[in-house]
Amino acid sequence: MHVNALDTLELMAKKVLAWPFYHKFENQSPLMQRLIVVASLAMYTTVILGFLYYFVNPIVAYGSLASILAGLATGLGSLPALFFNEVKQRTLYIMLGGAAGVMLAATAFSLVVPGIQYGNAIWPGKGIYIVALGMLIGAVFLEVADRMLPHHGPFEDRSELIGSLRKIWLFIIAITVHNFPEGMAVGVSFGSGDWHNGASLAIAIALQNIPEGLAVALPLVGLGYSRKQAVLIGTLSGLVEPIGGFLGVAAVTVFSSLLPFGMAFAAGAMLFVISDDIIPETQSKGKERMATFAVMVGFVIMMILDNMLS
Repeated sequence: MHVNALDTLELMAKKVLAWPFYHKFENQSPLMQRLIVVASLAMYTTVILGFLYYFVNPIVAYGSLASILAGLATGLGSLPALFFNEVKQRTLYIMLGGAAGVMLAATAFSLVVPGIQYGNAIWPGKGIYIVALGMLIGAVFLEVADRMLPHHGPFEDRSELIGSLRKIWLFIIAITVHNFPEGMAVGVSFGSGDWHNGASLAIAIALQNIPEGLAVALPLVGLGYSRKQAVLIGTLSGLVEPIGGFLGVAAVTVFSSLLPFGMAFAAGAMLFVISDDIIPETQSKGKERMATFAVMVGFVIMMILDNMLS
């Protein structure tokens, strides 16, 4: 199934390249191309957010905007690919460990705890069971997604990874799939009406997306892609988060009873990513102690930040 998904992606790319508009765009100067892309994205984003704010619900607009900004952090993480072919593994593991700690704190304080509180408010005394069930379902969802789309760790042997274009693209697609529940978590938090939880979670996910963007961009540079293409692809891999953010905030805003379950589902999905992907990577190459302290420091920083925002 993952091969079919990759073939579909390649077919879509060929169709885009055949559009007459694309040929006109290709004939423009590089500077004009950048201006067209930036202006188009800014215009469409403003129109959509404005529509959501005035005609749907301001909270939906806030949640969508926060998930967009969190997703764009992958682009920020991709920027070192403009200057370097690779980054030291030790640096990557420390970054990844810190990101895991940040995500653990955000999951606990911005999803699990408020999820139990909202659950108890709707079903007195049963909030903990609703959250437990939602977390398990969220983890199973990611397990099914991983089985449908197996991927390769972002920091495995560079020579092996660069040896296969298909492996890299499978990894990029997997990163994109994993970004969906992260965006949904931001949307669900904003959908609760508590912008403090939403803001702290968006910041946590943005910090976690930075090393992910780096993991996407650097192998592409090593494979022969231009540095600008690698940064662009790294940025695009995070832009599925606004879709998850919009769906999450819209669902819990319209169906308020879904809020505790939605928070628990997002928490379970994020915990699965942290424990199955991120932390094992940091413990695999003899840098365990530094990565462990990075996890703890990231957790403490996010805990303090969450307390400051509340």
